[in-house]
Amino acid sequence: MAEALIGPDELRRITEEKEMEQLREGLEKKRKADEERHHLHDAFMTREIHPDVLKRVSALVRGAAERGEREVLALRFPSEFCTDGGRAINNFEPDWTETLTGFAKRALAFFEAELKPQGYHARAQIMDFPGGVPGDVGIFLRW
Repeated sequence: MAEALIGPDELRRITEEKEMEQLREGLEKKRKADEERHHLHDAFMTREIHPDVLKRVSALVRGAAERGEREVLALRFPSEFCTDGGRAINNFEPDWTETLTGFAKRALAFFEAELKPQGYHARAQIMDFPGGVPGDVGIFLRW
């Protein structure tokens, strides 16, 4: 007995099931990414300056100076953590520091109190532009 040819209605049903499966997978992937981004944001907002920060900074800048460098990337975080999404940093506005939140704001306060009086400088820049929009912010420590 010959096998019957699969009909168009059955083919459409198979295709629709596959599309629904892909949609469910996509939604689950997005949910997990959103959850991860939320946890990252919460951690960034609550993170405190480490008690050994001066020791860590000294080791970081010494290593860079020994390599002939004059600055180090001290902090990197998503621009969406800035109050303006990184716009002031991207446009080199002098008040870019006012847009910082969470750990970046605490790190800048530490810089102002401890490092700036020693002759260090800080600068910020947008590190990448995924999809043409500001991605991560890099804050550099210079000497």
